[in-house]
Amino acid sequence: MQLSPSAHVDTFCRDNLPPPGLWPELVFDLPELHYPDRLNAATRLLDGAVQRWGADRRCVLSPSSSWTYGQLLEHANQVAGVLIERGVVPGNRVLLRGPNNPWLVASWFGVLKAGAVAVATMPMLRAHELSKIVEGSRPTLALTDHRYAEELHALPGLPVLRYGGDDPDDLTALAAAMPTRFDDVLTAADDVALLAFTSGTTGRPKATMHFHRDLLAIADTFSRYVLRPRPDDLFAGSPPLAFTFGLGGLVVFPMHAGAATLLLEQCGPIELIERAAEHGVSVLFTAPTAYRSILGSDRRALLSGLRRAVSAGEALPASVAEEFHAATRRWLIDGIGGTEMLHVFISAADSDVRPGATGKVVPGFRATVLDAEGHPVPDGVPGLLAVKGPTGCRYLADERQASYVRDGWNLTGDTYVRDADGYFTFQARSDDMIVSAGYNIAGPEVEEVLMCHPDVLECAVVAAPDQTRGSIVAAYVVLRPGVVGDSAKVTELQDFAKGMAAPYKYPRRVEFLDELPRNPSGKLQRFLLRQRAAASVSIGSGPTIIAGARRWPEARPPRVSR
Repeated sequence: MQLSPSAHVDTFCRDNLPPPGLWPELVFDLPELHYPDRLNAATRLLDGAVQRWGADRRCVLSPSSSWTYGQLLEHANQVAGVLIERGVVPGNRVLLRGPNNPWLVASWFGVLKAGAVAVATMPMLRAHELSKIVEGSRPTLALTDHRYAEELHALPGLPVLRYGGDDPDDLTALAAAMPTRFDDVLTAADDVALLAFTSGTTGRPKATMHFHRDLLAIADTFSRYVLRPRPDDLFAGSPPLAFTFGLGGLVVFPMHAGAATLLLEQCGPIELIERAAEHGVSVLFTAPTAYRSILGSDRRALLSGLRRAVSAGEALPASVAEEFHAATRRWLIDGIGGTEMLHVFISAADSDVRPGATGKVVPGFRATVLDAEGHPVPDGVPGLLAVKGPTGCRYLADERQASYVRDGWNLTGDTYVRDADGYFTFQARSDDMIVSAGYNIAGPEVEEVLMCHPDVLECAVVAAPDQTRGSIVAAYVVLRPGVVGDSAKVTELQDFAKGMAAPYKYPRRVEFLDELPRNPSGKLQRFLLRQRAAASVSIGSGPTIIAGARRWPEARPPRVSR
């Protein structure tokens, strides 16, 4: 491993890279992946777009505004100027907080232009969660939407600049006084550009470190070869920009293609598709749950206006893929990615789609399935998914690096099967495999069965402790509106599952909920369900348990100061 001379004055990121022996093997099989040693991703994505397509091309839209590429470039240059004036030096970390809107994008590009490291955070995080991120990344400064500043002001010692308000010291006011031209810091291609914190887990969050070249690599692999955007496309989606699925889909990919992006601050699935139809969105990024909600509504016809629709964040049920195709005559682009890998590395589009399978390896990546000892297993045999490519896991000063990277492979924590045609099919998260009375039961397989029942809107399956069987299958079910969740419905669902799958896989415990627990990015928080299941250990055959329907505590939006 040979790194280029860094442009970072603050060497915190380089100093906290994993030891060389724990790095994943990086491969650059495509000619597009051969980048120069000196590279600033903001220069390539933003300045390069203006040079190629012109300053007047539409770029970043919101329900209330529209910026051209030239306007975004000027605002990003001005933000970079403010950062330099405030003492930020290359390598300093700058924390970003706010909903998806144009000024968050301008701030993100401004940080990269100044040679600093972007630390974007989910807007719904509270002070105690933000404190862990601040402790781990040690930012010099925070840039935040003025409506989301309160939680940051609760953290001592972190200077905060707000934007979007009427304060004379507001970032937007300070930026307006800055020159619209800026000489971007000529960073190394392997200088860290962003720290992305993992979501949906308990305990101390892990910060993944991604280079400037990584941001281009995800566009030159998944976007170029699978998504295939056009310059006239308009992107939109639900994931926050702090979620790397959102950063790629709503910023990097459209900018790389000269396309435009519509940023929506907060909206549910129905509003998302309504806004998309209103603005003429052609490429949509969201989770399987959102597509299912839209398909089950009276707005399903609006999906036909999409040219491309990408699903990620959790496994896409075959039933949802087939229903989407029936409604639009197009296939959803399913994919598996991860914060550690930055974006999608297995996917399929168009005629390559096989419902139920995630897809094939994205060009530029390699993947295999391994047993517990790290040996490849034959096709058709479940095992641990292992990936390598131009991006890879580099945790910031974290001993958990040794668990994620082994022998050069990134172990994603997913159980997969590869078939003879090279298609990869998801079985379960490695910790979602339920061992009951000696049987291995993949939780998502049971979920797929239950989702075929017409009364089931959503469901999640986890292991519940059982003194006789070790574990039993516990199903948490959200029923469609108007359907009563009672003992008769439990028996109906259990009999339905027995009729569609091997009887030993049926859920011995069924609990009805108003909603499933999800984090701010929309990802299912299975650990909360596991905690709930573990709170009651069943004896013998494992009695059916029905709890009163309940709602999970939601991450409340911050109080808005007017």
